[in-house]
Amino acid sequence: MQSLCGVCSSVGALVGYSTSGFFVHHLGPQIALGLLAIPAASQIFLGFVIYEKKTFDDSSANKKQAIIENLGGALKGMYETIQFPQVWKPSLYMYLSLALSFSTHEGQFYWYTDPKAGPAFSQELVGMVHAIGALASIVGVLIYHKLLKDYSFRNLLFFAQLVYGLSGMLDLMFILRWNLAIGLPDYLFVVLEECVSQIVSRVRWMPMIVLSTTLCPIGIEGTFFALLMSIDSLGSLSSKWGGAIILHVFHVTRTDFANLWLVILIRNFLRIATLSFIFLVPNTDRLEPGSKSTDIETNGDNLQLLPLKERDEV
Repeated sequence: MQSLCGVCSSVGALVGYSTSGFFVHHLGPQIALGLLAIPAASQIFLGFVIYEKKTFDDSSANKKQAIIENLGGALKGMYETIQFPQVWKPSLYMYLSLALSFSTHEGQFYWYTDPKAGPAFSQELVGMVHAIGALASIVGVLIYHKLLKDYSFRNLLFFAQLVYGLSGMLDLMFILRWNLAIGLPDYLFVVLEECVSQIVSRVRWMPMIVLSTTLCPIGIEGTFFALLMSIDSLGSLSSKWGGAIILHVFHVTRTDFANLWLVILIRNFLRIATLSFIFLVPNTDRLEPGSKSTDIETNGDNLQLLPLKERDEV
């Protein structure tokens, strides 16, 4: 299911990137933003067509009391669950792995389109490069699903994070124009770099999502998974904040790219430095039905963590 969600996400990115570059190049950024906001806004209307069976209760007071008790039980269950080391440790790693990978896309975009310092790509070409990257991310999902899903979370995330940090050196090579020194034209090298980056990013992202599903206690799976995804979103937001700060500190602007290579180098170093927190990830692989799980008492109901099969420590 998580692999299917990953493929759908990549297909959506493919459609978005392939159209956004065309719209920006031919219609301008404001009109393009307005057009691309229409599909996102149309999701509001989906709520009116999703069927949900109504429940009827003669006692309004009892109904409100039941809702309050269910809400209180869910909140208490989440609070107690997040205190378990086998839950907060991988959650902390997921946040750090995202937050410490500073986003430098804004600085790189302006460098891509700069006619003097950069390769002078058009906005349409940049959009197509990202669209090709979205195709490559589908390949990353398939690689994980077919070849890597049976490996332990710790080992898989370790090597995925290591390759993720090393693949960032391709950005550094491009910024320093070393690709021209080895005879690779700009458009070919940037497509190669984007494909490698997206494949590695997706292979790194998939086990974290699968791990998140195993951390959800029975009874509040949806609520707790939403909490973990909010941590994921907070990590992505922190990555953008960190990227903006470091670009500002090193005076990288729309026209000044003298220190952009140094920003990329620091970003790559932080990606590799994230490996020092890999001990937070459990050394487990697949779910094993029937294995011992942890019970959490909440308002008289037993909430259980989904069972994990423990591997022998290496």
